Amino acid sequence: MTQRVLIVLHRERSNPGRVAQELRRRGCTLDIRRPALGDPLPETMESHDAAIIFGGPMSANDDLPFIHAEMDWISVPLREEKPYLGICLGAQLLAKSLGARVYGRADERCEVGYFPIRPTADGTHLFDDPQYVYQWHREGFELPDGAVQLAEGDDFPVQAMRYGKSAYGIQFHPEHTALMMHAWLLMARQRLTQPGAQPAHEHRAGRALHDARLRGWLSRFLDHWLPQNAAQANAR
Repeated sequence: MTQRVLIVLHRERSNPGRVAQELRRRGCTLDIRRPALGDPLPETMESHDAAIIFGGPMSANDDLPFIHAEMDWISVPLREEKPYLGICLGAQLLAKSLGARVYGRADERCEVGYFPIRPTADGTHLFDDPQYVYQWHREGFELPDGAVQLAEGDDFPVQAMRYGKSAYGIQFHPEHTALMMHAWLLMARQRLTQPGAQPAHEHRAGRALHDARLRGWLSRFLDHWLPQNAAQANAR
């Protein structure tokens, strides 16, 4: 049976990139919604098998109607025990919905570029040691009560977590394609002047060095996160 995954994006031109490619390759159908542009979120997960909230330039601390709506809505997949994945902003919304703090560093240092993360004892089955991932954020999140930390970093300690059986939050961007990198480096180039940000040529060099492993990680993670995919269902 084909699985239907809810995809939440935050800008008109945003796209789910490689995550969408991998899900479609597994036979999933995608229901893409943009609450920031007025799209509603479902009242239940009855018609969806999983949900992913992606990143965006806004903050989980912004007093915006769609931010509040998304943060409140996360309780739906948690309550119904449907797989949830938060990527960057989506992870911060998950953390804040569970009562944890979303914060920027006092020294305004950010992570923009490729940075190493390390698995915790609970995350060795999911992450390499170290693993270089693509980052684009100036805020991080603390670990909520009841959550399990899976990966850690230097400037922002919590890089990946799990809550319950199938709700995950990751601070980095495995969905990133080469075209997305080019667009971000061009359209958000002011981020490259922030403390800690890597210059554009290091982003491109980092992609050549680390992207194949990050692409492989995404494939393995999706098999772990969404094991009952369409390919497996058809094989039964």
